[in-house]
Amino acid sequence: MENISNNKEDKLPGEQAGRPVRPLKLSGLEPLVVTPESNFINIGERTNVTGSRRFLRLVREEKYEEALNVARAQVEGGAQVIDVNMDEGMIDGVRAMTTFLNLIASEPDIARVPLMIDSSKWEIIEAGLKVVQGKCIVNSISLKEGEEIFIHHAKTVRRYGAAVIVMAFDEVGQADNYERRVAICKRSYDILVDKVGFAPEDIIFDPNIFPVGTGMEEHRKNAVDFFMATRWIRENLPYANVSGGVSNVSFSFRGNNVVREAMNAAFLYHAIQHGMNMGIVNPEMLEVYDEIPEELLTHIEDVLLDRRDDATERLLDYAEQVKGEGKPGEKKNQEWRSEDLQQRITHALVKGIDEFIEDDVEEARQQVSKPIEVIETHLMNGMNVVGDLFGSGKMFLPQVVKSARVMKKAVAYLLPFIEEEKKKLPAGEGASRAVGKILMATVKGDVHDIGKNIVSVVLGCNNYEVVDLGVMVPPEKIIQTALDEKVDIIGLSGLITPSLDEMVYLAQELDKLNINIPVLIGGATTSRAHTAVKIAPAYRETVVHVNDASRAVTVASNLLNEKTKAEYCRSVREEYDKLREGFLSRSKVKEYLSIEEARSNKMQLDWDGYTPVRPEKPGIHRVSVKPEELLGYIDWTPFFRTWQLHGKYPDILTDEVVGEQATLLFEDAKKMMEQLIREEWLQARGVYGLFAVNQVNDDDIAVYDEAGNQVATFLTLRQQSKKNKRAANIALADFIAPEHSGTRDYMGAFCVTAGFGVEERAAAFQKNNDDYNSIMVKALADRFAEAFAEYLHEKVRKEYWGYASGEVLNNEELIKESYKGIRPAPGYPSCPDHLEKRTIWDLLKVEENTGVILTESLAMWPASSVSGYYFGHPESKYFGLGKIREDQVADYAVRRGITEDEARKWLNPNIAD
Repeated sequence: MENISNNKEDKLPGEQAGRPVRPLKLSGLEPLVVTPESNFINIGERTNVTGSRRFLRLVREEKYEEALNVARAQVEGGAQVIDVNMDEGMIDGVRAMTTFLNLIASEPDIARVPLMIDSSKWEIIEAGLKVVQGKCIVNSISLKEGEEIFIHHAKTVRRYGAAVIVMAFDEVGQADNYERRVAICKRSYDILVDKVGFAPEDIIFDPNIFPVGTGMEEHRKNAVDFFMATRWIRENLPYANVSGGVSNVSFSFRGNNVVREAMNAAFLYHAIQHGMNMGIVNPEMLEVYDEIPEELLTHIEDVLLDRRDDATERLLDYAEQVKGEGKPGEKKNQEWRSEDLQQRITHALVKGIDEFIEDDVEEARQQVSKPIEVIETHLMNGMNVVGDLFGSGKMFLPQVVKSARVMKKAVAYLLPFIEEEKKKLPAGEGASRAVGKILMATVKGDVHDIGKNIVSVVLGCNNYEVVDLGVMVPPEKIIQTALDEKVDIIGLSGLITPSLDEMVYLAQELDKLNINIPVLIGGATTSRAHTAVKIAPAYRETVVHVNDASRAVTVASNLLNEKTKAEYCRSVREEYDKLREGFLSRSKVKEYLSIEEARSNKMQLDWDGYTPVRPEKPGIHRVSVKPEELLGYIDWTPFFRTWQLHGKYPDILTDEVVGEQATLLFEDAKKMMEQLIREEWLQARGVYGLFAVNQVNDDDIAVYDEAGNQVATFLTLRQQSKKNKRAANIALADFIAPEHSGTRDYMGAFCVTAGFGVEERAAAFQKNNDDYNSIMVKALADRFAEAFAEYLHEKVRKEYWGYASGEVLNNEELIKESYKGIRPAPGYPSCPDHLEKRTIWDLLKVEENTGVILTESLAMWPASSVSGYYFGHPESKYFGLGKIREDQVADYAVRRGITEDEARKWLNPNIAD
């Protein structure tokens, strides 16, 4: 089988020289662009009635809210596309598909990913196409009913703007060998491209994954034929993609999870090498390829690659030995210490073990002529392995950060020797050669830096020199440092919405000064769309949005590679130009109401039948707690997301893909948490206030003291998008009794922090070259701050206000917000106006009572702080403001007492026109 290659230097199929990139572009609320650089696209399969008994039961019983949770769990678990299938005899498939897709559209955390409409019944697919938002995938069409129907289906899919999976199936039947796969896919491609006018990048072939190891001679080449057909498709059918259902290959070993998981992983590894770039993969049935014991892998690959006539019999015999066991053949912990020097250093870096690194680099130093060579050879050889494993998805972020800790410890040991050596050399010689220099900064007014620090670590692990300017960095300093340090790239980070304007301003300043340094954009509020629409047009050089740490290295490499830079920059600009054009044209099509019309369609609650609960403890109160009191309120899922391990706690700890790493990370977190509590690293303190209030002037909330004097006004913003007849245009003020009702209502405001002491601890770890624990302490502080907010809200509901005194909820129910009332926060979807923080700060005297301050961009410092409101009405709910018109901006400016330009600055991301 000389055609089956394990050579990682081979180009991926479809990357032939001279062929321009035409990526598959999908979207939910957010885009998904599948490029040659993209990692494998995982399609979630749990919202499929044929593959999930639970989902089938929920759909049958029309428990769609619970069914939505299945979809949500898939997104949280890392699925980049969700497959939805309603093919079951006792279900009205058209109705179920329509209902479920409409419900998904109202859930932004699910709807952000593209959908796959999956059915064997054309009427169900067409029903889904009529209601799905974004650009979806249709699964599937084929030639099995002849060309006429195939063309009709393809034209319909094209008219709806979807991509399509094409099965290797014709009038004779399924393709079951290499020749039939190739012939059917070629025929289908020619019809789609030449007769239908289908965009070739929107074609996804499924060349049929069949079981191997069945003992039947005709099944021996099932995997090999799939691999070879995949490579042929990617090399001969320009821009087409390849997908498949991976678990089919191991079907004959059902009941033996050790073999099934390893076989699925090995098949997926070879399929990706041959060009398969997306597919349905069940993470629970997938081993990590590099963790498969060597003997088991040999037996499995003998079968997959058809390397021996007796391969199936040998695997069956071996499978009996490991049936019901864990992973066989694990090495003893310290066995690696007997390997040669380079292997020991590489192992220490990959595993994040720093116990022996100083001994090993000293041994390496004795073998080279200059100490700098240890970094340039032994250490960088090891870090190249780390970079390759991370880039291919075989290592996860926490492991990479631990690798960086080992690397820094090794370099710190070598530095005195390097400095001594440099004294003997002419000026300018003796420095280690980085592949590039990158400036990283959190922009002015913003204090959040965990994400930036993680990106810096990942770049450092890939031999980039990083100049980190920290947080709240003014544009003048960023520009001057970039020039003084002669950096190759500028990286900008921001979490709060005013940071977006800072990035636009910085781009404009760079352009005015004729600077030509590429810019990377990242952070929670940033997006590819905002970068394309607002930032990129302000700067003649290339601006690229980077959505996670793993992409940063690829982008930096493309920007600094002289051979690829021009083409890469051109493709980014073209992509952003199209995105900007599409975004602007879409925003013009959407209908909005005037602010008067929106107010006339406000939410109407029954105030005559409503009796507000008077707070038990009205007025302003300080509060402080010990961190140990907050342990039961911690939501751990966002903690793992910070480390780019996606999945819901506690299920993530047993996840077959990231479970092992998540468990190790969790153990480290718990150890630090114990020390944090024992040594009192953090201080948790806050302030809250409960006040009499009324809705006034439609959108405002008047706040009164206990004597009945108005002491503040909260301003709220109202949705202006045109709704259907049953939906209201909501503002937060709608949840408060209007003044004219004669009923005095109540609400609250708060600010809590667990951030004092964090920066000092993080800096101490940083000083010791320990990025891992520096990031860890900040991540834990964030969790404690959110837990404090949850703890205080419960106290308010049950005791201090007391409107839900009989509430009994566990932590899981608290995380799901199963309680009455809401605590929205300025800067978030229902209240995107950060200026409201000033009102809270003035009303509660937050700085005096807690020490938490606001930056000029209204970020809270310390960063591990949470603030917001308390609404207690049983019908209050979270919502997204969406886009608003200029007439509300002008109205808001008058209410706020600021200029319209100032109003636009703070509301900019939400302005429609």
